[in-house]
Amino acid sequence: MLKDRAPIEKAASLAGDIANAVVVKDGDLCFVCDPDGTVPLDGPHGFGLYYRDCRYLNGYEFELAGARPLCLVATAEDGYMAIFQLTNPECRTEQARIDRETIGIKWERLLDGTTPALHERLAFQNFGVDPVDLPVSIVFRAAFEDVFDVREPKPAGAGTRRPPRWRNGVLCFHYEGRDEIHRSLSVHCEPQPDVEDEAGATFYLRLAPQERREILLSLVVKESPDRCETEPHRYHQPNRGQMQARLRAASDAWLAREARLLSDSLVVNRVMEQSQRALHVLQSRLQDQSYFAAGVPWYVALFGRDSLITALQTLAYDPDIAAQTLRLLARHQGRREDRWREEEPGKILHELRTGEKARLGEIPHAPYYGTIDATLLFLILIGRHAAWTGRLDLFKELRSNIDAALAWMTDYGDVNGDGYLEYRRTSEQGLENQAWKDSKDAIVNVDGSLATPPIAPVEVQAYAYEAMTGMAELFRRAGERDRAERLSLDAADLRTRFNRDFWLDDKGCYALALQAGGKPAAVVSSNAGHVLWCGIADEAKARRVAECLMGESMFSGWGIRTLSADERRYNPMGYHLGTVWPHDNSLIAAGFRRYGYGQAAAQIFSGLLEAALRFDDHQLPELFCGFSRREYPVPVRYPVACHPQAWAAASIPYLIETILGLAPEAFENRLRIARPVLPEFVTFVELHGVRVGQAKVDLRFERSNGSITVCPLKIEGPLDLVIET
Repeated sequence: MLKDRAPIEKAASLAGDIANAVVVKDGDLCFVCDPDGTVPLDGPHGFGLYYRDCRYLNGYEFELAGARPLCLVATAEDGYMAIFQLTNPECRTEQARIDRETIGIKWERLLDGTTPALHERLAFQNFGVDPVDLPVSIVFRAAFEDVFDVREPKPAGAGTRRPPRWRNGVLCFHYEGRDEIHRSLSVHCEPQPDVEDEAGATFYLRLAPQERREILLSLVVKESPDRCETEPHRYHQPNRGQMQARLRAASDAWLAREARLLSDSLVVNRVMEQSQRALHVLQSRLQDQSYFAAGVPWYVALFGRDSLITALQTLAYDPDIAAQTLRLLARHQGRREDRWREEEPGKILHELRTGEKARLGEIPHAPYYGTIDATLLFLILIGRHAAWTGRLDLFKELRSNIDAALAWMTDYGDVNGDGYLEYRRTSEQGLENQAWKDSKDAIVNVDGSLATPPIAPVEVQAYAYEAMTGMAELFRRAGERDRAERLSLDAADLRTRFNRDFWLDDKGCYALALQAGGKPAAVVSSNAGHVLWCGIADEAKARRVAECLMGESMFSGWGIRTLSADERRYNPMGYHLGTVWPHDNSLIAAGFRRYGYGQAAAQIFSGLLEAALRFDDHQLPELFCGFSRREYPVPVRYPVACHPQAWAAASIPYLIETILGLAPEAFENRLRIARPVLPEFVTFVELHGVRVGQAKVDLRFERSNGSITVCPLKIEGPLDLVIET
């Protein structure tokens, strides 16, 4: 029965261009729209109102006297709220002509994930000298599509959609899913429309000169096994001012908990604040634990790899969400062998979905375990969390999960028994590639052909090394010296073999992967930088890798490409074949720092920071195209990149930690600061509220006489500073 199911790829064949989309999110509710605030009624696209893997609203347009308004500006910098300023083109009513730019329209959009509901305020003001009779028509479309059908449009079975209907002044859309879940979208209007259309409404506004009138809309989402629970009930328009204040207070409280940055660069301050606000927006909850959802709109869900890396990137700012993410993933750790879901005992999940297709078992994502690296990143995060907190509590709490993860590495991770961790898909609808570059054409050979499974990615072996060394340290601190010694010996053996088998001496870089028969995928890729991040590289090889990755064929001027421009399969617009990924660059920069190449790390930081300036709201997307900065003076957008996206949003905070050289040694009540660097355009940086063990510290880094001085501004609790210059 399963053989006819096509694989689901996390790839570029998604519906429509959302590169310029305006995105708002609160909790599990998110809205993605065109820059003019609307959602197209026609054609496949990724815009709409999403909730728990269902796109409720897939069309939302309005007209003034039969004409589309013109957008003047749009912003969603707060994450939970968007503001649009629109005006009218020249248009005619039955009574008169309305000159262009006579009507000002301020459109405020607030998302409330607790209700959940989308709240709209459209304020129309007549800036003309004559009164205006203005017909405003609004049309909605609700298809209740599973997010997987939005990403990969194709014929699919569907539940029962009832025709839209008006009842007691409320426009109602209802869907009875094949998963026996009822979903509804109800549109509440104030004032009541003058005309109730089949799937929309028309309001006739008479505006005297300078007069301002408002239309308030609330789009309320409901889902329940009980149909009665999804029927619209009496609804009072909320106090939008109070709601905005509550959402702002929650965002500000999030920032207050985080370590805070201040510098003399308005650019650094701005991008950093937007990064942290984006992370607040992406924070989600599941089973009373917080985690970072991977990205909007496609990946508003728990992802093993993405959520773990984002938590790791933000440890210096708030280690608490890392602990919650680890607990949540531990609850869903693999316990049995299941080829359909690619589950194995001890394995950490790739992706957990809750939509109709997942509930019906039509996709294996409830949860799906097709990832080779999430289990290793789970162990790495435990180790690095302990380095920041100086506590073994979490290690002891998750001890059985740690043992299971380590056992998975030896019992299941090595598919062909060659001593390396590799993957081969077992699920008909699983991912062909199961490391972070998981599109189907990501792992390539020099001649352009695709690598042959089983595939052992280069960075995965580095993660295994870091996982073993990190766990060895914690076992040693827990008094289990024999276990620690075995892990240390296994890690040392892996390092020796790895530097022999993956090294490409003619290219001065590590191979992208080993494939069937131990043959290397002998191309230059960004994955080699992760090798430095984990410390498995020999010193001499690390130097050559750094030189290779910062060379012209890899460094675009904005960041390091995923694949060298010299390779046959290079494509600056290919999802993993030449694009620039901020998170990838942040890990590479940390690897450069680990081996003493601080200036190269600062160069990556500067490139990504300047790229962020060119994106809306100074927010780095999931990825952008790999065209050279010399060729284009702005970074070229990737059409379906998620934004905000978790590990992209966390990249600037992690890069700042990296260039400042922060190295926690919390078990010793110590923070080591190793050879900090600052970009040339920054004179000073202050970090306030950095937690190391039981202490907090405020630090100032300042350029003086060609060197960087470090000054502790405030220390609360036991902490020694060791400053290496």
